[in-house]
This record gives sequence, structure tokens and C-alpha cells, in this order.
Amino acid sequence: MSIHHPELTAGGLPVFPAPRARHRPDAEIRGHAGRATPPEGGALRLMGLDLFDGTLDAAMARLFDGARRRVAFVNAHCLNVAACDPEYRAALRSADLLLPDGSGVAIAARMQGRRLTANLNGTDLFPHLCAEAARRGLSIYLLGGRPGVVQDAAESARRLAPGLRVAGARHGYFDVAETDDVIDEINASGADLVFVAMGVPMQDVWLARHGARLSARLSFGVGGLFDFAAGRVRRAPAPVRRAGCEWAWRLAMEPRRLARRYLAGNGAFLARAAGAAALRLSGGAGRALDIVGSAAGLLALSPLLLAIAAAIRLDSRGPAFFVQTRVGRDGVPFRMLKFRSMAVDAEARRAALLASSEREGACFKMRADPRVTRVGRALRRTSLDELPQLINVLKGDMSLVGPRPSLPEEAEAFGAAGAARLRVRPGITGLWQVAGRAEIGLPRMLSLDAAYARGRNPLLDLLLLALTLKAVRSGRGAY
Repeated sequence: MSIHHPELTAGGLPVFPAPRARHRPDAEIRGHAGRATPPEGGALRLMGLDLFDGTLDAAMARLFDGARRRVAFVNAHCLNVAACDPEYRAALRSADLLLPDGSGVAIAARMQGRRLTANLNGTDLFPHLCAEAARRGLSIYLLGGRPGVVQDAAESARRLAPGLRVAGARHGYFDVAETDDVIDEINASGADLVFVAMGVPMQDVWLARHGARLSARLSFGVGGLFDFAAGRVRRAPAPVRRAGCEWAWRLAMEPRRLARRYLAGNGAFLARAAGAAALRLSGGAGRALDIVGSAAGLLALSPLLLAIAAAIRLDSRGPAFFVQTRVGRDGVPFRMLKFRSMAVDAEARRAALLASSEREGACFKMRADPRVTRVGRALRRTSLDELPQLINVLKGDMSLVGPRPSLPEEAEAFGAAGAARLRVRPGITGLWQVAGRAEIGLPRMLSLDAAYARGRNPLLDLLLLALTLKAVRSGRGAY
């Protein structure tokens, strides 16, 4: 489950936000990438599992269409466990609906060139499920969690959805011999929705074994939901959630219990996702090289990345990373990552320095740029400021090799002369970079980019990657 959690009141009890009104346009529902997503939702094949890919509205419509369904939420940890546990893997494959949960699944989808329409984690979905159940006169049953926790979670559900009928709540510390009694109790309660919180893989294996005996219409494996709903675990701050780093918050809160899951598990997941994407995209060797190369680079260089981030923060005020809109393939803008090498007010000071540019045309370059920090100067000289773009490569915004990603105003100034470079993904390195970077004039850069776009192939990419090492050591044009 993702770490989404209700805010806590002064007394420690959770208050979930009320579900927002859902809007169902007649024609289509737009996904995050602007692509049309059918109202009923689609599917994403990921590591041998078919995950639902659709909006919240589409998921709710599927869940409440009257059919009996066993539902599981799938996140990075689930996929790691499924890779090593055949029974759990079989339980997921036999589930009626798999919902994508968390940024890890979204990253794995991006490796395959897909953008998930929505993060449909159980904790965010719970308020909507309770509200819809109350509206329809349906009842819920909560099974799992520690004694006391599940009862508090049930009370939270009642406050969340006035009028909701909680048919029953029972903790998860029962003996295997009591299973029949537990099932009889759930069925006798008349519950329509059953939430089972026993953790992964136990909850989904238990439901796979016994779900057919439950008379409930819907059953869900919900992981740590009850701890969140009962107010026993605090939610990550909003900026952490928006950055997709809720796992880091959880790790900070429970380092001993979660260190293995996140520190080792995240690396294993990225490697597994990269391998799966490479196999799936084997017909596109260039993208496979991007996935494998960027994932391996991020894992191998993670200590260096952390050290650079710390040095930047110690050297000057402001964040370690710099995020800027650049133009990608087919003119689609994206948010490019770099280590921050300039003062935080660099963009505001740029206009005053344009007349001092040492390069003709739209691309601004200045050898002794006063905005560059001490650490930033070293990063630029060694090109280490570009390393965070491995994340852009992994996401599919960039390639390891390709034209330099331009600013929107640069792309506009290039006009027809720059059209060819937009036919391929921009890259961390390329012909321009190995030929001399800032020492290469704009017309020559555009010519090199056009030549690369016409003749791109995996062997050329490997050659340019090798030549990049030489270019970095020489430092030519790096300022």
C-alpha cells in the first residue's frame, strides 16, 4: 500500500478528506499524458500481471457494477514478493482486479513507454469506497490488524461516511483452525464489502484460498490501511507525497523494520523492472539500452549522487536539484532534472546577462557566468551535474544518447532548422557533446543533431557513450 493517510486531529483520531465529486465526461476521460482513456479503463501488462489502467471514476464504476470481485493492490514491494513467492504470484494472477499502487509501478510503466492514468492505492480509495457503500446502502466488514486497531479503523470509517453500516470488525490474530468460524462470522454479518489487512503476501493468499466461500460482493487485500485509518501511523507531508517519496518517509519512521524492504527492495525492483521492460521492448534496442543503462547507472552511482546532493546543500542555499522545462521528442515539453550548479536566483538574473553570451544564436553560454556556485563549477567541469537526467531516461523523457534538450524559447528560435532534432528523444550525451559542447556553434550543432536523427542506431549510441568518457576527461567546452 502507498503511504497515503488521513490527517490527524488534535486528539489523534484520523479525519479522511471527503471524497471529491467525480465527473464523468460522456466522451472520454483524459489521462496524465493527455491520451484518451476509455471510461471503462484499460489494462497494463507489467511483470506478468495485468493491472487496471484507468481513472478513479472508471475504477469505481468497475467495482460497483454488480459483479463479484476479489481485488488486490499492486506496488513495488508486491512485485518483488511475487517474483519470489509462487503462491502469492498465483493469488495475484487469479484476482479479478489488480489496481496500481504507488510511484514504483508508475516508473515501471514509464520504462515500457506507458503513463499510468492514476495511482489507485487502497488508502486513497478507501474514503470513496465507504462513501459509495453508504450511498448504496451496502455494509462493510474489516478483518485484520492488531486488536484495538481494527475497531478504531471501523469507527473512522463511520465518521468518514455518515450512514455507513459497519457489519463487523475482527483483528487478524486468529489461529488457522479458526478460519471456518471467521468466514461464518463474516457471512452471518451480511457484509457486502470485506477489507482484509494481513499484509503481503498473507492477505491475498488468504483471499485466494477462502474468497470463494465469502458471500460478500467485493473483497480487498488492503495491507496497512487499518493502521493509517486508526491514526497509528502518520502521513508523509504533502511535498514528500507529491515527489513520490512516501517510501522514504516510511523508512525514516520505521528504519529497522523497513530498511530491507526499501533500501534493498527498491534497487531490486528497478533492476527487475528494467529487465522486464528490456525484454518487452527487445524490438526497440535503443529503448532497451536506455532502460538497462539508466537503471544500472542509478544503482551504481547512488552513493555519489547522495554525496553531490549534500555538497550542493552545504555550499549554497536552495535545493540540491534544479528542475527546468525542456522540449522533448515531437515538441512535447518535459521536466528535466539536473544537480543545481547555480544560485537559486539564476533564472531571474539570466536576462541581464544575455548580452554577455559567448555563443551566437539562441543558446546562452558564458564561460565566467557569475551565477555558478563553487560546487557548481566543479560539477559542470566534470559534467556530474547531468547525472540526475538518468531519471529522465528511465522515465522515457530522454535517451542516454540524443540531441541536447533545448529550452522552449531555444526550440522556437531554431525554427525549421531544428525540426529534425525533435524526431528523436533528447539525450544526456550525443554528437554535439563529444564534438566539443559549448565550443561548437549553433549552426554546426543543429547540423550534428540532424545527422544523428537520420542515422541513429544502437551501435552509434554505444560508440558515442564510449566517446563521452573521453570528452568528460578532457573537459572541452564544459562551462
